[in-house]
Amino acid sequence: MSFIPKTPKIESNLPNVGTTIFTVMSALAAENGAVNLGQGFPDFEGDSRLVDTVADAMKRGLNQYPPMTGVPALREAIAMKIDALYGHRYDSNSEITITAGATQAILTAILATVHPGDEVIVLEPCYDSYVPNIELAGGVVVRVPLTPGSFRPDFNKIATAITPNTRAIIVNSPHNPSGIVWTRTEMLQLQELLDPTDIVVISDEVYEHIVYDGKSHKSAACFAGLAARSFIVSSFGKTYHVTGWKIGYVAAPASLTAEFRKVHQFNVFSVNTPVQHGLAAYMVDPKPYLDLPAFYQRKRDLFRAGLAKTRLRALPSEGTYFQCVDISEVSDLSEADFCKWLTSEIGVAAIPVSAFYGSGFDQRVIRFCFAKRDETLASALSRLAKL
Repeated sequence: MSFIPKTPKIESNLPNVGTTIFTVMSALAAENGAVNLGQGFPDFEGDSRLVDTVADAMKRGLNQYPPMTGVPALREAIAMKIDALYGHRYDSNSEITITAGATQAILTAILATVHPGDEVIVLEPCYDSYVPNIELAGGVVVRVPLTPGSFRPDFNKIATAITPNTRAIIVNSPHNPSGIVWTRTEMLQLQELLDPTDIVVISDEVYEHIVYDGKSHKSAACFAGLAARSFIVSSFGKTYHVTGWKIGYVAAPASLTAEFRKVHQFNVFSVNTPVQHGLAAYMVDPKPYLDLPAFYQRKRDLFRAGLAKTRLRALPSEGTYFQCVDISEVSDLSEADFCKWLTSEIGVAAIPVSAFYGSGFDQRVIRFCFAKRDETLASALSRLAKL
């Protein structure tokens, strides 16, 4: 009897998910030899001292499983940092968990809190993992647009979106892709709006240390009413220029952390041991993250000065390492088509902001990443000068 191998058909849990825009644009950039300012990661190395601390941990034999919640010294360093910067003291044993990057942290927070049929508010444009994460939990995605053009939160629209079924809201400041930073007033408005509810906040703060022009990041940890209901997510990869290490953390009240850890222990269990020990040793000196605003503001200002010589109109970049521009004076193409044209004909890759909307809303705005070496930015700007 002949045997014919058969791969079973399955019903996709994410039927609407395909190849991400970042993969598409990076492939197009490589194909055309373009300067890739699309994907959000540095093209320069992190501090060699940090690499040395990790290597030292490996040599000292710290290579087996760490505690599920994270290396105690690293959790304590995080608790001290949050207390120093934001005035809220988390218990390092019961309220801080080390994660395999911020994306895993956000998924875990959603899986820990969202049940089938629960509604979760996302503020668009938003990072592309939020919606699939909610769908995997069986939740209902409720999309609320940030104000077009300014990308500021519209609290009337958020209030209208809240129903008895609302389980959580995901907020992101400093904001990817727009680069806006929520103000103290806006955070207080969010706190007041949520006060009478049992809504959980998932606060994506991965760019917390990249804020410009003398402004300060307003973490959810700064506000007692928000801290009491928030999973605060951050990323060592973004802070220390090592995005490929995929390590972050979540700070949350003990009762929320207990539920978070129930999921965490089964979807990742624990995170790279020597990297945790290396980070704990490196964090003794706060200077690297305290100096980060000045480091990136110089790059932002350099990039914006070059953009001023083109017909692209730079929008405000208050934080993150992203710069959005209005393309209206350059082309009638859609954002997506313009990015493809820009990559193939001008030799610079960018990301259409429409890709961050479920509806593909097109407001003639594209996003560049300036977390690049000065030579990379100069090369990109020389090409953009043709516009």
